[in-house]
Amino acid sequence: MKILITGGGTGGHIYPALAFVNYVKQVEPQTEFMYVGTQLGLESQIVPKYNIPFKTIKIQGFRRSLSPQNFKTVYLFLNSIGKAKKIIKEFQPDVVIGTGGYVSGSVVYAAKQLKIPTIVHEQNSIPGMTNKFLSKYATKVAICFPDVAEYFPKDKVILTGNPRAQEVVMVEKTNILKEYGLDPAKKTVVIFGGSRGALKINQAFCEALPLFEQKEYQVLYASGERYYKELQETLNLSEKKLTNVSIQPYIDKMAEVLAAVDLMVGRAGATSIAEFTALGLPAILIPSPYVTNDHQTKNAESLVKSGAVEMIADKELTGQNLVDTIDAILLDESRRQSMAEASQKEGIPDAGERLYKVVKEII
Repeated sequence: MKILITGGGTGGHIYPALAFVNYVKQVEPQTEFMYVGTQLGLESQIVPKYNIPFKTIKIQGFRRSLSPQNFKTVYLFLNSIGKAKKIIKEFQPDVVIGTGGYVSGSVVYAAKQLKIPTIVHEQNSIPGMTNKFLSKYATKVAICFPDVAEYFPKDKVILTGNPRAQEVVMVEKTNILKEYGLDPAKKTVVIFGGSRGALKINQAFCEALPLFEQKEYQVLYASGERYYKELQETLNLSEKKLTNVSIQPYIDKMAEVLAAVDLMVGRAGATSIAEFTALGLPAILIPSPYVTNDHQTKNAESLVKSGAVEMIADKELTGQNLVDTIDAILLDESRRQSMAEASQKEGIPDAGERLYKVVKEII
């Protein structure tokens, strides 16, 4: 079997694709893969590290306002369809899967014209413009949130979840917290604002630090590389010995950390949600207000309804309400446990397997 995967721009489009590749390699090692992205996108840095054949096409997104750049976008889109067809004809895939981003628009559309079965994978609760466009042409639309089904043709939609969940759920609990100077036996909350960090979360953490040092639980905080030096200076960390708080610029073993902690605090991106719900971990979500269509708020709201998470709006976040919300969960074991159970019900730990079944059905 040959599978061509396309998607790019953000990690939220790339990591689900790579997680799916890893799953298929386990169950059907003879499968051949090709990944199509753009040279300037994040995928060009990430995908080659996974030893997956990688090719690029040139594409750019539409401006939401009237702009002469949109004429160039139309030209590039039409031109990229021809390039995508050439790549597809050379590779001859049995199926093409698009995980989002402008590049998947050209490739999935080209595959449809070549009469190759296609799947669009939508990670969020509000679809991106590319996936809405492609849903008219795709064979199937795989979704992660039931609410997003209303945006797509009813007969094409299948709830598969995010393949990243299946990767994470296989991670066993370890003593990884020791690597961060923390006690694996103590209740722990991990707080982070995404791979690059988040200014508002950093500000709230600085306000909260004196309160955290007095708590029964411990805190693992990832500031993001771009804020770490400033945070060290602000908190005078070179001269301060922290007791039950560990501050890191980045956590590179996030799946292992999530498997070892009792509560997560972070943004409401699709990948994070797939990870913590697969593990049945309660969370406090602070949706980023800077994403398209405010989709992170919608992502979080669906989990608030089920009782799996608490949500704090970015503009309302302070050190005090951050600590108060963590206290209300970590210092009340029955509440933490009920949130954990709700989180587990929302998780789809067999997401990779579900998506693979869709592939087998349509080829």
